[in-house]
Amino acid sequence: MYENLNNYRIFYTVASLGNISKAADKLFISQPAISKSISNLEKGLGVTLFSRTSKGVSLTEEGEILYQHIGNAFDSINQAEDEIKKIHDLGIGQLKIGVSTSLCKHILLDYLKDFIDENPHIKVTIRCHSTKNTLNLLAEGKIDLGLICETDIPKGFTYKELTTIHDIFVTSDSYLDNLHLRETDQVPQENEYQWMFAGNITSFISEDNASAIDESEANATDGSNSPVRDGSGSGTTTKNKLSIKDILEKSNLMLLEKNNVTRTHIDSYLASEGIYPNQVLEVNNMDLLIDFASIGMGVASVVREFALDYLEAGKIVELPLEKEIEKRTVGFIYSSNKNKSTVLNKFLDFCNN
Repeated sequence: MYENLNNYRIFYTVASLGNISKAADKLFISQPAISKSISNLEKGLGVTLFSRTSKGVSLTEEGEILYQHIGNAFDSINQAEDEIKKIHDLGIGQLKIGVSTSLCKHILLDYLKDFIDENPHIKVTIRCHSTKNTLNLLAEGKIDLGLICETDIPKGFTYKELTTIHDIFVTSDSYLDNLHLRETDQVPQENEYQWMFAGNITSFISEDNASAIDESEANATDGSNSPVRDGSGSGTTTKNKLSIKDILEKSNLMLLEKNNVTRTHIDSYLASEGIYPNQVLEVNNMDLLIDFASIGMGVASVVREFALDYLEAGKIVELPLEKEIEKRTVGFIYSSNKNKSTVLNKFLDFCNN
């Protein structure tokens, strides 16, 4: 069949025009060359395709059958060429991305907005899943790209770092006051715990309050001009105040569900610091963790970059850890075993730039 493709093209042109001379002019080849091509095709098929008339040529019954099918084939080829041209000219394509709800909202969304503005004809499909499920979807070829928190990357995948995130613990002032009352049987005084956050980058204490705190702490001495310390070790505190370790162990500690990459990271940190929470509330959404912390439900493990609005508004405060939780990266992951599509390359280049 393949050796006859050019013969079919010549046959189709002659049949469409009904004249060998006109076909020769259109195809820029000689009439004898066209006649020879038709003869070779007829010989190969074992049939006569044209009958000569005074006005040119007409199709035989067999020729009509061949012309109909070749016509459909050439129509499909022309349609494919038009679609390819449209894809090239308009940037039409499809991109399927797997990502968690939190990463989608707080990281991917900004990239998508600008990318879609520049490429309005690309169809983007989002599938919200955990990192584990995103990797499964990639392995099954159901998505082109995943956005995940860095983890052990299986063979056959490429991971490209996009940004860095920092895990922190947050709560509300009111929850700290109530926790102090519950655990020490003492009514917290005004600004009881504000000393924790002075100098902390997520603190938004006014200069007047900060001065008051410094003066208050300076007066709480043991007679030697030094603040009294409780000697509890982790999270050094003034006397009768709960240490950071105390707060994390005695509070309603709100974490993402187990078998989550972030939860594994936090559990590892707590264990390394010898912190063993008495009460854990598991939630499947980080935005809910932030909201729960803001209404005084407990202490929540969140990503600082995802909670900036709440921190800046003073709805929550960050607990200053003696040892910060190791930072993590967020990046794109895709198969290394197959060629990336034009759309995928365009999106990755866009995000990297």
